[in-house]
Amino acid sequence: MPILDTLLLLTGILVFVGVLSSKLSSRIGVPALVFFIAVGLLAGEEGIGGIAFNNYVVAFAVSSIALALILFDGGLRTSIHDVRQAWKPASILATAGVLATAGITAAAAFWIMKITWQQAFLLGAIISSTDAAAVFSILRGKGVALTNRLRALLEIESASNDPMAVFLTVAAIEIILGKIEVGPGMTGFFFQQMVIGGMLGIAVGWLGAAIINRIHLDAAGLYPVLAMMIGLISFGLTAKLGGSGFLAIYFTGIVIGNKDVVFERGIFLFHDGIAWTAQIIMFTLLGILSTPSSLFMVAPQALLIAAVLIFVARPAVVFTMVPWFGFSLRELAFISWVGLKGAVPIILAVYPLLYQIPDARLIFDVIFFVVLVSALLQGWSLPMVARWLGLQQKARPEAPVSLEITALRHVDSEIVDYVIGEQSTVLGYKLRELPLPEGVLVVMITRGNKIVAATGSTVLLDGDHAFVVLQHNYRALVDRLFVDTSDNPLSLSPHIDYVFKSRVQLRQLDYFYDIQLAETPHITLNELVRERLGEELTLGDQIQVGVWHIAVREIDDGHLAKVSLKIHDHEGFKKSLTA
Repeated sequence: MPILDTLLLLTGILVFVGVLSSKLSSRIGVPALVFFIAVGLLAGEEGIGGIAFNNYVVAFAVSSIALALILFDGGLRTSIHDVRQAWKPASILATAGVLATAGITAAAAFWIMKITWQQAFLLGAIISSTDAAAVFSILRGKGVALTNRLRALLEIESASNDPMAVFLTVAAIEIILGKIEVGPGMTGFFFQQMVIGGMLGIAVGWLGAAIINRIHLDAAGLYPVLAMMIGLISFGLTAKLGGSGFLAIYFTGIVIGNKDVVFERGIFLFHDGIAWTAQIIMFTLLGILSTPSSLFMVAPQALLIAAVLIFVARPAVVFTMVPWFGFSLRELAFISWVGLKGAVPIILAVYPLLYQIPDARLIFDVIFFVVLVSALLQGWSLPMVARWLGLQQKARPEAPVSLEITALRHVDSEIVDYVIGEQSTVLGYKLRELPLPEGVLVVMITRGNKIVAATGSTVLLDGDHAFVVLQHNYRALVDRLFVDTSDNPLSLSPHIDYVFKSRVQLRQLDYFYDIQLAETPHITLNELVRERLGEELTLGDQIQVGVWHIAVREIDDGHLAKVSLKIHDHEGFKKSLTA
């Protein structure tokens, strides 16, 4: 028991210090992983903690589980819109780019460290991936915003290149151990890992989302746990069948995160906390595994390799593979600089130790040092580089937060907390001036630490929080009102009837939603319908205006009360938005 008590005390102290250090990280613009590693080094054998730890099996197991949970959380937060927007350049960087980075770095390591080419390629493979979490925690902490396309590319690439790095590392170890050969064997291993990983990841994600929505659990707090177990099943099953478990769990997260699942907000918050805890434990443990003296011994070699990686390998890959996708020179320069190293290289650096590869400890120490150099140099300078290249955008309003009605599981509605910002379309308007769809209601406004009554005369000001009740199907439409979506076209479903009061003017639909119906914007929906159908109306009567069907939805005492808008030509609708 005393050993268990001590272990729990040490774990609590280390994680507690790690959590506090994340606040300091956002203030000074250095990735949190640097502070987590520093906590581990201080707690380690040569630090004030004096903890001697060299159990590579435990380090490998903990790190692998932590990485799987981090990738699952990353998948949950990956928008399918971002995937569609940037999948082509991101996939090239995440595959061929990783391979090229590994090759260039391996050539440098072979010459600088005087090791075998197999060991050099192993080092290059381990250090070849980038870290999205580190990059965007810095950008958000320093208030640097990027265009949607640039941000999407960096996020998708960084989140999806980890499986490729894992594959190359495992393949390099298999080559060293003589289990596969360079050529057909390695190619077959690659396709086996990626195909099985991708297919099973998507299948388990689709099935998992259906299970989450159909199962009836008594405790709402079990739904996030269920989602996590689905992710771990995806990882374990895929690994058992010879695929990439890391790719599978990431894809499973993407599928579940882009489905309408019950208690979605709780699932996201839970896994955000799990991912942070996993990072803290993982980096602290890896920090304990290392020692400052060993890092100083490899410093000259590691600095040279870091210089090649940052100033040669990454720019060479970006400027040869990305220009064909319409990025400017300034954007290419920034993408080149965002080659920040993080979690995956240090975790993969444990693999050679576990398999007792020759010079494994040297490889681990060099990679550890290179990650620290990358995090400090590139991480600290990212906001400055973004401003210097003129890529910084105005800060956007905070992302809307969904507040689930957990007591009413089957209600097809949610409460969304929208933060009003300078780019919000509704800024400065009274609530009664907003053409809200049927069933959408602003129920509360908070201003600072005060609650403001949500009446028709209430004006929405910068910094207000507007709590809106809406149906899930109307989310994309209502987002258009409160969130700056200028970089994204309106995304509406052709299967949904969007109901409005008949007194709404066409110019309001155009201004607030980009819905263009006629060349007479001053008239109302009621006047538009009666111009086409006359005074005698019956329920279900409809007209066609451009790409829209407009139908009579409700008649009250002979007066047209509500109409519905439905897209009948979806391709034409999308073309009208880009015209």
